[in-house]
Order: sequence, then structure tokens, then C-alpha cells
Amino acid sequence: MLEPAFQADVVVVGAGVAGLSAALRLAHAGVTTTVLEAGPDVGGRMSTEKVDGFRLDRVGQLLFTSYPELRLTPGLDALALRLFAPGVLLHSDGRRHRAGTPVPGRSARGALNAVRALASAPRATPVLGRGGGAVPPPRNRPTAPVGGAVDQARLGSALARIAGTPLERLLARPEQPAGQALAARGLPARTVDGFLRPLLSALLCDPELTTSSRCADLALRAFAAGRMAVPEGGAEVLPELLARALPPGSVHTGVRVTSVSTTSVTTAEHGEFRCRAVLLATDARSAAELLPGLRVPDFHPVTVVHHTTDAPPATGAALLLDADRGGPVTHTAVISAVDPSRAPAGRTLISSTVLGSPPDDVDTAVRVHLARLYGTSTARWETLAVHHTAEAVPAMRAPHDLRRPVRLLAGLYVCGDHRDSSTVQGALHSGHRASAAILADLGAAGSMHTAEPSPTARAA
Repeated sequence: MLEPAFQADVVVVGAGVAGLSAALRLAHAGVTTTVLEAGPDVGGRMSTEKVDGFRLDRVGQLLFTSYPELRLTPGLDALALRLFAPGVLLHSDGRRHRAGTPVPGRSARGALNAVRALASAPRATPVLGRGGGAVPPPRNRPTAPVGGAVDQARLGSALARIAGTPLERLLARPEQPAGQALAARGLPARTVDGFLRPLLSALLCDPELTTSSRCADLALRAFAAGRMAVPEGGAEVLPELLARALPPGSVHTGVRVTSVSTTSVTTAEHGEFRCRAVLLATDARSAAELLPGLRVPDFHPVTVVHHTTDAPPATGAALLLDADRGGPVTHTAVISAVDPSRAPAGRTLISSTVLGSPPDDVDTAVRVHLARLYGTSTARWETLAVHHTAEAVPAMRAPHDLRRPVRLLAGLYVCGDHRDSSTVQGALHSGHRASAAILADLGAAGSMHTAEPSPTARAA
């Protein structure tokens, strides 16, 4: 028999970070809120698997300290971010090069002076060849994939400029595919192909760079203005913090929603939840199943392969990118060097990301590629997990509306990374916009829960 109907001012369908952040803002405004989640846990794609003391993220989203929503969202005060080393490591021509590190001054002259001061220091880490010796640098070529000192200065100046560019000015730029926009920016082709393409591939999960140039600019701005990071303890920590900050009993997992309207939500397990407004905070496909007519974007598949070894590669806490695109791995990191809580004492966790359709024997292909990237044998590495998510990241191809409406009609709202940018920042900001729209429509100034439910009306 179905249990008695639950009552709330707002029912949020989906307990990802967008829905949880919106629910928390509503609760802080005095609006009684119920969150329904079909899965066994909160978090959606921000989930973490536990295997023998390791914490393994399923998608492996990268965060940035420059994300404003991490500071503005209630409940995230206790979020601890573990930082990657500044910039990134680029593997090119058998060597590793550090690039994208901050330089003093925002002008081209300041960047050039900083690079010239470092020009006499070695920049590349030699990767051991098969015979155990260092691979010599190619002759008559710049010492780094971004070019020589002048090119590096121009890159540093460009990153400094984009870090200081107001958001609205970035969004007002002409929009085209990111790959085309990069080619027209005036930077040397080597800098574009050797640094910007691999970096944006990792940040956007789009190796072909079909993403809107405005979204690519936002990603570069986040990179230039802050530091890359991951949540301490795994990706699941962020949604768990949001869920714990809600009033007790607000979140119900294992509840499948079968239909929604402006005043009720029907579930398979508990019948009808009556309310004054409904916020649909699921992934894009699930949202369209409940509300036919909603746009379902294309998606970028993501495969994350986790390995462990007793002998950590000598890359420290850096994000390592393959500028040569010589294998399936787009980016990889000794993630336990970034966040030691993700691996047991004495063990090393290496997490690597494959974008697009993975090869048939993905683990073997990844091992071969990682041996080249890290310059060490991977034959004795232990595979902990291979996580493939076919619809991991909504595509943001041009033209892309970064502020898709969250209010469908009075009483029915939708949020998620598919309504904003396909990042954790976008999901949180979408939840922020949705909660603001609900509060404006309900005129919330305190609790508006009423004993008598509103009449039930089915969505067309």
C-alpha cells in the first residue's frame, strides 16, 4: 500500500549538486523543501567508489579556486580543496615541460621579463628511454611545446589578460567553435597546439574543441585566475556537505519520480507529494523524460581508469597532459600526491582520463600510453577500476546559451549543468538561479507551508 502523501512547499527532483544547492538556499529562506533522489546516494555524477581504502571518482571533475559559487553556496564552508601544482605538465617529444604557471605582472613586458629570468634554468624533465638513458631534446626546436621565451611570454600575458577580463565582456565576444577561435587569436600555432588544445580538452572534456568559444574562454579564465583542485576525500564530499546542511529528513533516496506537475510529484514508491512548486534537478535526459519537449544535448563520454603502484612516478602533484595526442589518455595525475586521503598509507593512486569512445582493451591501451607519459614501466601497476560514463558531460557547442531559462512556468522549474555551463560551477550557479526564481514567484519571506494542499494539476 502507498504511504500517505508528503507535504512541502517545494519538491526538488534529483539530489545532484544543482538540486541540493537550490534546496539549501530555499531552506535558508524558510521554505520547506523535500528532495527526491532515484539513486541510493546523493551526488549524481559526483560519486566516489571505495575500493580497499582507495577513493575513486567516477568522472573526475576538476574544480578551480576561482569558482565563485564554491564561496557563495551555503553549506560548502567546510569544503577542503586539495590543489594541483601550479600550471600543468605537458608531455611532448619524449619530455615533460611545465607550462601555464602564473607570471608576475599582467603586461606582455612583465611576462617577458619573468620568462627571460627563467630562460637559463632547465625547463624540461627528461623522460627515460627504453635503454634507461635520457631522451635528448630534438635539435633546432624550441625547448617547450609552447615555443621559446617570447612565445611563453605572450602566452603568460594572454592568460593574465583573460584572468582580468570582466565576465560580461567575455560573453559578448563573437561565438564560434573553440578550435576555430583559438586559430584566430594571434598566438603561435605551436602554443595553440602544444598547450591550449590539450589544456582545453582536459577542462571541457572535448578533445575536438567543438565547444563554444565563450565557454572555452570561461574555462581559460578559471584556469588563469585560480588553481586547479579536487575535493579532499573524493568528489562525493561536495554533495554530501550540501545534503548534511539541509534540515533532517529533507532528502529521500531510492524514490523514483514518475510524473511532475506545478503542484505535485508522483512517485512509484510513495505516491504523491503535494507542493506549491516543483524543481526538476535531474540530468538532461531524465528531465526530458518527465517533461517531453525539453532539449536533450549531445554528451561527451568520459572513461576514468584508476591504477595503484608502490613506486609513484616523479611528477608530484601536477596534472599531466599529452600535447602529442599519442594515445587514449587526455590527462592523468598521481592523484594521491594531490589528495593523500584518496589512497591508503604507502600506496599511490594514479587516475587517468580517456575522452570519447574508449578503445576495446582500454586498460592495456592506457597502460602503454602511461608508460610513455610517466617514463616508467606500468606492467606491475594494479588496475583498481575502470569507470565509463557515456553521458558524462553535456556538450556546449556553439551557439550555446549559458543562461538557459530555469523557470518553465509558475510552479515548474528546471536546473542542472545542462542549463548553464557543463561544470560543477555551472551546476551550482544553475541551482542558484532556480532558487532565486522560485523565491521570487512564491514571495518567500519565511515558511510558506500550509496545512491544506493546493489542488493537483497534471502537466500537459
